[in-house]
Amino acid sequence: MVADAPVAVVAGASGFVGAALVRALVDDGYQVRRIGRAGEVTWADAAGITRAIEGSAVLVNMAGMSVNCRYSDSNRDEILRSRIDTTRALREAVASASRPPAVWLNASTATIYRHAMDRANTEADGELGEGFSVDVARRWEQEFFADELPRTRRVALRMAIVLGDGPATNKLIALARLGLGGPQFDGWWFPHRRYRGIGPAPTGGSRASWHRTRGYQKFSWVHIDDVIGAIRFLRDRDDISGPVNIASPNPSDNRTLMRTLRRTVGMPVGMPAWRWMLEPAMWALRTEPELVLKSRWVLPGTLTAAGFTFRHPDLREALKDVTSSQRAR
Repeated sequence: MVADAPVAVVAGASGFVGAALVRALVDDGYQVRRIGRAGEVTWADAAGITRAIEGSAVLVNMAGMSVNCRYSDSNRDEILRSRIDTTRALREAVASASRPPAVWLNASTATIYRHAMDRANTEADGELGEGFSVDVARRWEQEFFADELPRTRRVALRMAIVLGDGPATNKLIALARLGLGGPQFDGWWFPHRRYRGIGPAPTGGSRASWHRTRGYQKFSWVHIDDVIGAIRFLRDRDDISGPVNIASPNPSDNRTLMRTLRRTVGMPVGMPAWRWMLEPAMWALRTEPELVLKSRWVLPGTLTAAGFTFRHPDLREALKDVTSSQRAR
């Protein structure tokens, strides 16, 4: 390690995206300091967090409990708390630092936008949605952008579903390989309250709604290489701040996604799944149908306007790269 190497602080470095980011920053010549449950500095050590941030060049926060779970009351509370508390701890540390980082990039989610079948959402004209996932994203960004930090530029990374060796992609690939990679259809299901709003000002109704999408719900995605590339790009562009959509410029829909997955893994058939089939299946997999049923239609308006070039803009090529990498490992 070079003695005068710039310092990058990564919170939540043990996750899928965080681990890839640490490798990239090391390749870029940074000395990386980690904050997390198993990091060099833990969340219980407020003074240690401030020391880690002091004199750093860049801060990236990927901390937060995975949403790849059932939305039980305890999981809902922890999903929200793990994002709000960690972001607040970092903001307070940045505010108290005599030499704060020049840029702070904080994870967010493209799920903040509404279920959209009529048009895409960009940062300039996107419409925020309602319910649990949206309320988590709103509160997360509110905490991130709270108070004045005049010496630190802040960027919220509104990431679409990330394709790579992570939980969401692996579940979809497993379904396709098992012959269950047909389109997924929303429809009526027994009322439940798992998707109700959360926080001090919860939004949406108390019961989960559904949409007759016929498998054409939009699927916005981004390859892990382009997540890392976008973070590097935004780190170096001091003219960009605020929320930024991290998503491929070529969103798909559920039918196309599942057909492409089947072709990628060499499975000629894929059983379609209706909501009444998905609910018990997702219960068994300990995750939520929202992953495949919500219509996420997001475009990277800010990145495109700034001239960012995606390495994997095509869904078929991106999935082929992911499965090839998995086979190689």
